[in-house]
Amino acid sequence: MEPILVVLTGWWWIAPAAVGAGAATYAGLTTRTRRARRLELDAARHEESLAYRALVAAKARVRTAQADVLSAKSRGAAAAATPAADARRELQAAKQGEKSASLELRASRSRVKAGYSQYRAAASGTPLPIDRLSAVHDAVNARWLSYETDVDKALAFPQMTDTRHPATVVFLRAQREALVRRPLLRDRVTPEQFAEYRVAVRALETALLDAERQAGVHGAPAGSPAVASTAATISAAATALADLAERLPSLLSRVQSPRESEPPADRAP
Repeated sequence: MEPILVVLTGWWWIAPAAVGAGAATYAGLTTRTRRARRLELDAARHEESLAYRALVAAKARVRTAQADVLSAKSRGAAAAATPAADARRELQAAKQGEKSASLELRASRSRVKAGYSQYRAAASGTPLPIDRLSAVHDAVNARWLSYETDVDKALAFPQMTDTRHPATVVFLRAQREALVRRPLLRDRVTPEQFAEYRVAVRALETALLDAERQAGVHGAPAGSPAVASTAATISAAATALADLAERLPSLLSRVQSPRESEPPADRAP
C-alpha cells in the first residue's frame, strides 16, 4: 500500500495536466474549424473594409477637386482658362470615382449579408469555403488541360494551346497568378489570402471563357464552372493540376522568349 501512496504523491499532477492539454487541444481544433467555416464571411468583411476606405479616399479627392476649381475661378477666366478646364475635368473624374466607390461599398455589404446567411445555414458536412474555391480552380485547369490531352479537341481548337495567341497568353498569366495565390496550408488561410485567391480564380475563369470564345468553342459555358462534387472529379482535377504545374514553366518560357525563326514584325518574310 505504501508504494502506491508514494507513486500517487509524486505523480498526482499527471491526470489534471492531461485533462487540461486535451481540453486545450479540443478548443484549438474547434476554433480552427470555426474559423475555416467563416473564412468566406471574414473575407467579405475584409473587402467591405477596403471598399469603405476607398470611398473615403474618393470623397477626399472630390473635395480637393472642388477646391481646385474654385481656386482656378478666382484667378480670372482669361489668365486661367486651361487650368480651370483641367480642374473641371478632374472634378468630373473624382465624382465618377466616388460614385463607383459607393457602388462597390454597397456590393461588398451585400456580399457580407450573403456570407453571413451562408455561414449560418452551413451544416457540419458542408465543404469548407477554401475547398469549394480550390475545386473551382481545379475544374478550370482540368477543362483547359483537356485541350492538350484530348486529340480531337487539340485538332479542332489549336488556338487554345498556341502561346502566340493573345487570349492564350492572358490565360496562362492568369493561371500562373492563381497558382501563386493558392494557399498551401488550408487551415491557416487568412481572409486577405482567401480574397486574393478568389479574385485570381475569377480572373482565371474569365480568361478561359474569353479564350474559348475567341477560339470558336461551341457550347462553351456562359458562367462559372460547376464545383466538383464527387471524389472522382476532385481526384482527376488534382492530377491535372499536378501535370499542369510541370507544363507551366515551359509554356511561360515560350511566351516570354519568341522564336528566333520568326521574322521581326516590321519586316516582310
